[in-house]
Amino acid sequence: MAEHVIVATTTDSETKARQLAMGAIGARLGACAQIVGPILSVFRWEGDVQADTEWRVEIKTAADRVGALTDHLKAAHTYDMPEVIVTPITGGSAEYLAWLVNETRD
Repeated sequence: MAEHVIVATTTDSETKARQLAMGAIGARLGACAQIVGPILSVFRWEGDVQADTEWRVEIKTAADRVGALTDHLKAAHTYDMPEVIVTPITGGSAEYLAWLVNETRD
C-alpha cells in the first residue's frame, strides 16, 4: 500500500458529513478532509435500484491509520453498511505529505 491515502465515504446530509470529517480529524485519524456535495448517488440496495442525494467526505491520511479510521467511520456512521474506499496517493508535494503524516500523530 502507498504511504499516503485518501479514504472516502458518503452520507445523507451535510451535517452528518461535517460530523464524520470533524470526528476523524479531531481523533488524528486524518490530516485533512473535504466535503463534496450534494451529489446524486445511484446504487442497488436490497434488490432495488435507488437514487439519493449524498455528501462525500474525502479524508487524507497516512496508510498506517487506515484501519483505525475505517473503524471510526463505521462506528460513527448512520448507514448499515457505509462506503469506505481507500485510494493511494502516488505523488505530491513532499512538504504536504510530511505534514499529512505529522498531523495523524499524537
